Amino acid sequence: MNNNFSFEVVKTCKDTGARAGILHTPHGDIKTPIYMPVGTQATVKAVDTRELKEMNAQIILSNTYHLYLRPGHELIRQAGGLHKFMNWDRPILTDSGGFQVFSLGLLNKISEDGVEFQSHIDGSRHLITPEKAVEIQNALGSDIMMAFDECVSYPTSYEDTKASMEMTHRWADRCKNAHKNEKQALFGIVQGGMYRDLRAESAKFITDCDFIGNAIGGLSVGEPKPLMYEMLEVVTDILPATKPRYLMGVGTPDCLVNGIARGVDMFDCVLQTRNARNATLLTSRGKVNILNKKYETDFTPLDENCSCFACRNHTKAYMRHLFKSKEILGARLATLHNLHFTLKLVEEARQAILDDCYKEYMEKILHIYG
Repeated sequence: MNNNFSFEVVKTCKDTGARAGILHTPHGDIKTPIYMPVGTQATVKAVDTRELKEMNAQIILSNTYHLYLRPGHELIRQAGGLHKFMNWDRPILTDSGGFQVFSLGLLNKISEDGVEFQSHIDGSRHLITPEKAVEIQNALGSDIMMAFDECVSYPTSYEDTKASMEMTHRWADRCKNAHKNEKQALFGIVQGGMYRDLRAESAKFITDCDFIGNAIGGLSVGEPKPLMYEMLEVVTDILPATKPRYLMGVGTPDCLVNGIARGVDMFDCVLQTRNARNATLLTSRGKVNILNKKYETDFTPLDENCSCFACRNHTKAYMRHLFKSKEILGARLATLHNLHFTLKLVEEARQAILDDCYKEYMEKILHIYG
């Protein structure tokens, strides 16, 4: 029993699997469902920690792979851990680096021991084992850390998916044996590709491991969304309701409300910040490409229903001008808006669960983003 972490479900929607909860951590409580802004390299791109707090970001995510390569986990340990290094006193989740090793690393060599890969930065070679992933995350000092896993692409054959899943399970055991710091919660990760029986088998295995929380990996990797929701339903029907559930790498508005309806508590996604840097904005009317010619003389706020700094102070015409002029401020304002919009969405979703009207709220969002 770890007294540093606990999770309580405050209310469950009577019409769906949506639930409002509270995850207690050493750096504060997290009201779920929650979206976690992605701070890959100890920074959420284009915004600072003060701005994140102003938009009520409760927890952010950082990336083990990137921080291991640069500036190095030992340097961050010397700085007092990731919280002090980046001046963020709220919860932090670090992923294990598994997905990045497979997607970014060059000339990967996967074995039972771990993954040998070539750095995308300088070509140097490295080996990350389950034990090494735990060691790095212990040095980073995140509140929530992830077990090392292998994420297969879509499509992958049944035989290869099963072999990968079984190795992920063995790696999960090794991560659990290596992890000794009770001030950090270790989450297991369900894999199994797009096969119902493998997803069920993995969910049962991860449940039996008795991690503090459970993540669902290997989704939103190119499969059709209905298939993703089908796999999600298989898993959430098995994972214990008494522990937080985290759907990794998923965060578009439609996926958020659909995931919440299927009992997911935590989400992360880079699209909010990436789309912002490419002039694509999330609004209460749907996605907006601010470079569109029709906004050249539009002197109304980006979103009349949004209270973020950009919407309170600037117009669509000004935002378009910034992007056309390649001014850095354009990316900053757009990022502030997209993050604010998404955090407000999950906040409203939680309130809708508490008010017994989540199904109606979900339908409203899907009417715009479905």
